[in-house]
Amino acid sequence: MNQQFGCQDYHATRRRMLKGGGAAALATFLGMPVRDLMASGPATFGSASAEQVILFWNGGGMSHIDTWDPKPGRPTAGYFKPIQTSASGVEISEIFPTVAKQMHNASLIRSIAGTNGDHGRATYELQTSYQMTGNSTIHPGIGSIVVSQRDSLGDLPAFVSIGGRAPKAGYLGQKCEAYYVGRPGERDPYLSFPEGINSAHGNKRLDILAKMNLRQTKNFSTSEMKAAETALNDAVDLMQSPALSVFDLEKEDPKTLARYGETEFGRAALLARKLNEKGVRFVQVNRGGFDNHEGIEEAMRTHGEVMDPALGSLLEDLAVSGRLDKTLVVVLSEFGRTPRINKNSGRDHWARVFSAFMAGGGVKGGHVIGSSDADGAMPDEQPVQVSDIHASIVSAMGINPAHEITTPQGRPMTLVRKEAKVIDGLFG
Repeated sequence: MNQQFGCQDYHATRRRMLKGGGAAALATFLGMPVRDLMASGPATFGSASAEQVILFWNGGGMSHIDTWDPKPGRPTAGYFKPIQTSASGVEISEIFPTVAKQMHNASLIRSIAGTNGDHGRATYELQTSYQMTGNSTIHPGIGSIVVSQRDSLGDLPAFVSIGGRAPKAGYLGQKCEAYYVGRPGERDPYLSFPEGINSAHGNKRLDILAKMNLRQTKNFSTSEMKAAETALNDAVDLMQSPALSVFDLEKEDPKTLARYGETEFGRAALLARKLNEKGVRFVQVNRGGFDNHEGIEEAMRTHGEVMDPALGSLLEDLAVSGRLDKTLVVVLSEFGRTPRINKNSGRDHWARVFSAFMAGGGVKGGHVIGSSDADGAMPDEQPVQVSDIHASIVSAMGINPAHEITTPQGRPMTLVRKEAKVIDGLFG
């Protein structure tokens, strides 16, 4: 089925309103942008095994051999030993002892057959399922795809990106962009009246804005004015919502903060859990530093010290609360690293095979999908295409990956690359 889609339609309406000077007054009067909430779509696909997603994006190209696919006894093995996990027969790198205790809730995909060794192109493909093109088309990131079809479960935006910018929503429109949190725990200055403006004065400005918009009614259709009014109301509701307290980590139990790790990544993982509890559909946590062309032993030990307590504690807490059953946790990077260590004691870009980690949300626990060859250089059993990851995520959310929409330029596009398929054996 081909149809115009809600996110892009609203984007066009909002753009016309901004040109008319109505809703734009929100920024002038309050010093804050409109924060759009998400609208659900019709692309249903069977029953959903997951209701929410937490994606950990590791920028730079995380070494698969030093994390999820160790090669003990091989010349490519590197510096780290494999350790047993809570899943019988499944081993991962010793840098993840806390995560190892949660492997009975997770699956490893060890046979991703990448196509891009360039950071930009690989990131684009891993985030969107599509290859980067030379034309003006910007494909939406996986988070925007999910929230274009599933609405928020609470007062907060449906898509939140922490510690870095998520990919653009592209032709899905502004309404499907991520709400950005720069540093976990910091207050968003746009979600309160500007300094020097108290609530009484701020509310008076909102009244003035409402009157200005009312005067613009004759220039726009009822539906256009209704869309602008909804955007304004959503922004104000978010600004005044008690749910905003979720972003404040200062009142957290110090023991909880210590479990996740007194690091920015630890705080981001904790915030991701809290946002999940408040009904945010898709949380993306961004962390870089994996482009380890030299000194990979020290680099990966540091990565483990930061990631392991945060990711392990998150999985444990979700499991204990029962939320892991409906929360899909994904750990991705744009590619792996070369099997052989280079002369600078590092590993270079390697897209031919790499790994991913997925847990919860219907994922089969204690399971390994596919394999790389003996040295971790090529896929061996059950090669998985990059776009299959996206098809699996959206399918778990009850979304049809082959659902077709029409871009503002009139071009039909499927939510996920056409040839993508759900990874065999991942769920169940």
